[in-house]
Amino acid sequence: MTTQPMITLNNGVQIPQLGFGTFRVDEAETQRIVETALEAGYRHIDTAAGYYNEAGVGAALKASGLARDEVFITTKLRNGDQGRDRARDAFEASREALGVDAIDLYLVHWPVPSRGLAAETWEVLQEVYADGGARAIGVSNFLPNHLARLLETAQVVPAVNQIEVHPSFQQTDTQEASTAAGLAVEAYAPIGQGEDLQAPAVTRIAEMLDVTPGQVVIRWHLQQGRIVIPKSATPARIASNADVFGFELDNEQMAALTAMDSDQRMFPDPETADFTQFRD
Repeated sequence: MTTQPMITLNNGVQIPQLGFGTFRVDEAETQRIVETALEAGYRHIDTAAGYYNEAGVGAALKASGLARDEVFITTKLRNGDQGRDRARDAFEASREALGVDAIDLYLVHWPVPSRGLAAETWEVLQEVYADGGARAIGVSNFLPNHLARLLETAQVVPAVNQIEVHPSFQQTDTQEASTAAGLAVEAYAPIGQGEDLQAPAVTRIAEMLDVTPGQVVIRWHLQQGRIVIPKSATPARIASNADVFGFELDNEQMAALTAMDSDQRMFPDPETADFTQFRD
């Protein structure tokens, strides 16, 4: 991988703009797949307690032989662990599973407004941050109203808002609210779980540039300044998704992808999502 750009977060911490996602990566396969990603040049791995594969990420990091400061690790708090009574212990469990002294970025995974624990949970994350347990803290799936409510009492402004963004669902209002408040936007499901790769605009541009549809969409994210975390379990595609620094999309091509926007999300609505993320 060509040296990739870094995004400087609002506390000065730098995060590689391109990362590797592990959502729905099977626990038994996580170490192998993450090792493949690290070998392909990724230096930013995204996981979550609710994915139940943090230990595999930690094992891959250890097996890679890379220095700890060479790999940026993000994980997230399960919804059912929100609140003062559970959040600190949940953080420590994630840190132990990953086998690291400090987590680079720790996120509140969902706002879960029905439980009303976001502000209390954020207080715990602020304590974790002050203690050096996390180099940066942030949120995920927070809509503008959730952000506004959190910022009313927050002493530390979240560094990141990780949200669903892909050409067919861009959440412009949430992106704008996040950046206006000083948060970096990180896109999960960046290729629309593969569905956006079939769009005529994407395939046409891929043919014009002699690259893959996935490379086109990832490049679109990068050129708009977002952090992006594509995920694949296929070694060839893992490598291909990282090979996005040798070409650029022109203004017309960027506009064609942006014109794909719709209001069709693929993941739950953060306004109503209230699952615990605990296994049955």
